[in-house]
Amino acid sequence: MALSIDERLLDLLRRNRQGLTLQQIFKDMAIARKERAKLEARLIDLENIKLVRRVRNRYSLPLESDLLRGRFETTGRGFGFVIPEVEGRKDVFVPARFAQGALRGDLVEILYKEHGRGGRPEGRVVRILKKEKKNLIGLYLERFGSPFLVPFEAPVLEEIPLVSRGSFFPSAGMIVAVDRSRLVITEVFGMPDEPGVDLEVVIRKYGLASSFSKEALEEGRVAAARPTETANRVDHRDWPTVTIDGETAQDFDDAVSIRKMGDGHFRLGVHIADVADYVEEGSALDREAYARGTSVYFPARTLPMLPEELSNDACSLRPREDRRAVSVVMDIDASGHVLGADFHPSLIRTADRLTYTSVFKVFEGDDAERRRLGSLVPDLLLMRELARSLREKRVAEGSLDFDLVEPELVFKEGRLHSVVAFIPNEAHKLIEEFMVAANVAVAQFLSRKGIPAIYRIHPRPAFSDLEKLRETLFHFGISLPKPENIRSADLSAAIQAASGKPAEKFVNVQVLRALKLAVYAEENIGHYGLAKKDYLHFTSPIRRYPDLMVHRILKRVLRGRSGETLSLAAVARHSSEQERKADEAERDLMEWRIYRHLKEKLGEEFDGMIVDITRSGLVVELEDYFVSGLVAIDDLGAEDFWRKSPAVLSGRRTGKRYELGQMVRVTLAAVDPILRRMSLVFAR
Repeated sequence: MALSIDERLLDLLRRNRQGLTLQQIFKDMAIARKERAKLEARLIDLENIKLVRRVRNRYSLPLESDLLRGRFETTGRGFGFVIPEVEGRKDVFVPARFAQGALRGDLVEILYKEHGRGGRPEGRVVRILKKEKKNLIGLYLERFGSPFLVPFEAPVLEEIPLVSRGSFFPSAGMIVAVDRSRLVITEVFGMPDEPGVDLEVVIRKYGLASSFSKEALEEGRVAAARPTETANRVDHRDWPTVTIDGETAQDFDDAVSIRKMGDGHFRLGVHIADVADYVEEGSALDREAYARGTSVYFPARTLPMLPEELSNDACSLRPREDRRAVSVVMDIDASGHVLGADFHPSLIRTADRLTYTSVFKVFEGDDAERRRLGSLVPDLLLMRELARSLREKRVAEGSLDFDLVEPELVFKEGRLHSVVAFIPNEAHKLIEEFMVAANVAVAQFLSRKGIPAIYRIHPRPAFSDLEKLRETLFHFGISLPKPENIRSADLSAAIQAASGKPAEKFVNVQVLRALKLAVYAEENIGHYGLAKKDYLHFTSPIRRYPDLMVHRILKRVLRGRSGETLSLAAVARHSSEQERKADEAERDLMEWRIYRHLKEKLGEEFDGMIVDITRSGLVVELEDYFVSGLVAIDDLGAEDFWRKSPAVLSGRRTGKRYELGQMVRVTLAAVDPILRRMSLVFAR
């Protein structure tokens, strides 16, 4: 594809940082005389929008700027970021007005400055190199009989004129898909409130796979029917073993068993479904699992990484059925120190399929539940004892221990009835501790042997984010060291300092926001949040592709075949992208349904917390609904407000203060479920 005149010009100036005169530009670009006036006019345009600077008679790129290629990501809040192709470079902030039509996933070239507003890298899109998505999804509108589209994923809201409705006859307000190049409608989903439309739109918006190829399904059927080879497996079927999951879970990756040894130590078995025994590397089944990267969980529907014949049946550790597993058997002392670990393919038979609710009842002394589970109760109580020791040791070492409450949607007769807080109980935490212990054990085993693997890494937070967090927490009487000295243990202490106080939730969220995302990587740099030198994901191979890869690597090592070379960096990068996409999709649908539910409550009052202060006003999160809305600055009263500190907005005349973490009573004035926006005013 030939470069545009702008692209050729910017590339020329990039290669000549000292700047060029107009005549030099004409010569280097071989511009014909009759075209020179057009180029000179274009240079003036580029100068006006600050893509080019002129000093006397020389043109150059703006000071301290450069060109960069990367993936464009939108936030849904009117701006975007470019994730550079070159690893190790910081993400570049792109204001909405400089996105130039780029959408999530597009490969773009940007002109950027290392230090923009706020001291962070900032840039503008120069050109779109490759469009990730062929279709746009958005609201269909008509203006004087002409069709328009308001796309969901554009950084700024704008109506795009369409060339044609195609063969469709949509009504205004429907959600449609449009060919991005031809601007022709290719699909009509329906009205936003129609049952199932929201889910189908989210699936398409994020490009999630919702079906398997015939070849992959056939391979899954053949693999599921293959008899189990027992010769090279340790038989654990006589060791009482259980799965502990949620009430609606169907894919049981992990099972646990325990034994108290004569020396007072615990022997913990963590048994993980041997998915690698079913999914042949390089097969159609494997290729589709890799493409998905992860299972995606929506209310009442799962998009599995593997066909259900495997994920919910053959691989799943179903009760009282012989199943293939890879076991991590650890000897652990009473203080939570792992004394040794053994890894081996195994054969297990779980005694029962338990739920978090049931196990927690046992922990709480429920007599009926203890009688029902009978002989399993002593083992469960041993597990609780060990899990508490592991947790205490982990937190003491500086691991962050969040108890964040998440929303759970309650449906009645197919409609959203309410939003409730999902609070993990001690049974959830028990399984979390055992899975972390197994993940660490495998990571240490491979790391010490120098075996390449896919690690779960969590980089240290940026100094600027830690400084902002330090300033915010100081407002709540919580002190942190200087950013360069802040360890995960300091953040853990801050969380503990806020425990039980009104600002506990706010402080937890602020600490979480200051952290970078955990990702997959071939290079092991440790896990900041867990305060672990070696960590990876091993315990969920049914639903996470990196776990499946780790299983293959571990089994190769156990067989003495560790010489294979795998493109682990590419797998890690792709898996991180797919994980982020799945998380965003799950959150997107959740918020859409919550905002739609709130639309029925216009004019009602709610308790909320001020979670941010912006130029536009106060961002308030509704306490019982887990979504935020804006109290506009103009609705705060007839006076001038100023930012007294990062955590306080104050009125100059009356001294009226609004503070981060402050509880307020608000009235719902307006809500747009499609745009996930809500307008609030203070209740009178």
